[in-house]
Amino acid sequence: MSARSKARKAALDLLYEADIRSSNAIETLNLRDLFDQGRQARPVREYTRELVSGVDTHRRKIDELITTYAQGWDMDRLPAVDRNILRLSIFEILWAPAIPDAVAIDEALMLAKELSTDASAGFIHGLLGRICAIKESLAL
Repeated sequence: MSARSKARKAALDLLYEADIRSSNAIETLNLRDLFDQGRQARPVREYTRELVSGVDTHRRKIDELITTYAQGWDMDRLPAVDRNILRLSIFEILWAPAIPDAVAIDEALMLAKELSTDASAGFIHGLLGRICAIKESLAL
């Protein structure tokens, strides 16, 4: 697993934790840093910080896009892991120009297959494909 894949997984863990606790992702990230000190600690990767911060900054627009293009799915009905995979991937597609869209989608699908269901992977793929198709016309 590449360093960026590990960073994405760590970011997803933080976003998921904040989501199910109804807390702020940045606060969750800062708490993780605070408690994960010492000889056994693994520092939070810089790319993980970028992802969590970016999702937090653009969350309102990201959630609006998910709600608009999820076709019949409310944010509350989406499984928390799927919701946060989408948030992470949409951030990369729209606000991380160094990451090719295909990479962001592939990484999202790998996370979905590992942590959710095959049906979720198909749903996520479809929604991210729609976002990629319209991204040039979106007002960000």
